[in-house]
Amino acid sequence: MNRIWNSVVGKLWVTILLLVSFVLFVFTVLMLEFLQNYHMQQAESSLRQTAATIASIVDDNETAESTSELLKDILPESTNALIAINHDRVSFAMQEGVNKIEIQDMILANKSFHEVFQSDKPIIKEMMMPSSTDEEKMESYVVLGFPLNVENTVHGAVFIYQSPDALHKTSKETTKIVFLSAFIAFVLTTFFAFFLSSRITSPLRKMRELAFEISKGNFEAKMPTTQNDEIGQLAVAFNQMGRQLKHNLEVINQENEQLSNILTSMTDAVITFNRDRTILLSNPPADRLMQKWFVNKGSQSAKPIPPELYHMLDHVLMFEDKLEEEIEMDGNYYTFTISPLYSEESIRGAVAVIRDMTEQHRLEKLRSDFIANVSHELRTPISMLQGYSEALMDDDFIQDQEERNEITKIIYDESKRMGRLVTDLLDLARMESGHMTLYKDELPINSTFERITQKFAQVAKEKHVRLIFDSEFNDDVTISIDEDRIEQVLTNLVDNALRHTDEGSVTVKVEQEPTFAKISVQDTGHGIPQEDLPYVFERFYKADKARTRSKGGTGLGLAIARNIVKAHSGNIMVDSVLKEGTTFTFYLPFD
Repeated sequence: MNRIWNSVVGKLWVTILLLVSFVLFVFTVLMLEFLQNYHMQQAESSLRQTAATIASIVDDNETAESTSELLKDILPESTNALIAINHDRVSFAMQEGVNKIEIQDMILANKSFHEVFQSDKPIIKEMMMPSSTDEEKMESYVVLGFPLNVENTVHGAVFIYQSPDALHKTSKETTKIVFLSAFIAFVLTTFFAFFLSSRITSPLRKMRELAFEISKGNFEAKMPTTQNDEIGQLAVAFNQMGRQLKHNLEVINQENEQLSNILTSMTDAVITFNRDRTILLSNPPADRLMQKWFVNKGSQSAKPIPPELYHMLDHVLMFEDKLEEEIEMDGNYYTFTISPLYSEESIRGAVAVIRDMTEQHRLEKLRSDFIANVSHELRTPISMLQGYSEALMDDDFIQDQEERNEITKIIYDESKRMGRLVTDLLDLARMESGHMTLYKDELPINSTFERITQKFAQVAKEKHVRLIFDSEFNDDVTISIDEDRIEQVLTNLVDNALRHTDEGSVTVKVEQEPTFAKISVQDTGHGIPQEDLPYVFERFYKADKARTRSKGGTGLGLAIARNIVKAHSGNIMVDSVLKEGTTFTFYLPFD
């Protein structure tokens, strides 16, 4: 029930009913008043006509008997009459019911009727007199005094009064008719008001349902436009609004998808902050970066953002200015670019673009080191070539042929060293650019690696170092490799192990893994410091630069070895303890 009263149908229905009820009430009151006055006028008119007729009859008839008979026929029902010679004497009366004498006395005693005996004008008056049906009751009567024999100065009068029952009966019937008409009008108004309000609000209810459907994302819902009035126009506007809303949401979704794809595909980390420093949006690189920060800080802080970023964020939000800085944190380098985000005229947050510059710094350092190392490696042989060439040109400096031959051999050795350096650089550049071609063959594992190892047997014997080869494979097991390239790798590793081992042993061990052959070269030499291990496979790395340079090393062997192993879909790693020894291990896949 409350739902009906709170709806548009109920409100419109009640409004129409109240309006019609008020109109019907005013109409009923005015109609009853009008009909009551009308009945009273009709009664007075009837009494005047009856009184005039009676006066004419009385003037024309001399006997009371004939007058009495005529009066019975003339007087209407519920109408009484009496004829008085003066205000003290009644000569004739025709009355019905009780209280006849009391009624006569009250009429004659009324001073308003005394003038009728001396005047030629009738007098009508409404009086309260005893009821003709109930002795104890008083009723309202309409009394008309009409003069008789007006030619005489003092003459009689006829008094006619009518019982109120007839008037009341007519008024009651009229009132019933009026109230019945009002009730019928009220019922019809109720029905048609409900029908009208329901018809008006039916499209509104339909629009409400469609609005809920649109709010749920169903933009295909349409409002029927069968009417040409304002409601029909509203339905057309509603459908246009739905289509426009669908179009706008599609545009927004496309823009959001485009922005999401852009943020996802970016290599830089992007973080959007609210004004209260909370994170609103972040792309995958930013998530990985924040995870890295959180792991590095451990239990020191529950916030994934470093304090330096919060300080820069506070500056941007306070001064509404773009900020760009490069900061070093925990050995890593980051470039922060923070810009404010505006909402109308106020700042609603900020967006931070973070670029990890650690790798770029590392590459820049490697580039600088590479240039320095190449310059250093070339400067020594070039200086020696230049110096000894000048010595050959100076005849006074060289005394005999043996000395000339020795200088020539030094020049030849240094030129070969420069050639090896250039060749290694070219090979390394070709490998790193992906232009290296492998010529693989099925070779027996044991015999291949044992042959390469035994090349250094004499060198190991001269250095009093035990050279050991050990394999877990059977002699008939083969592996698909480029023999020359793998020999280059193993040769480099064994040569480095012998050069850095003064005494002890160098062990080449071939082990079997589920899908790989594990080849390790272990020595008991000087070892490599832990801080240098990440750079072992970099170009021009040297554990002992002076020793290596004296023995002709270029510092490119391990970098070349790493690229060759990767070209075979393998992996190479190093483990070392200072003054205890070093172990180089590389894996080669086999079927």
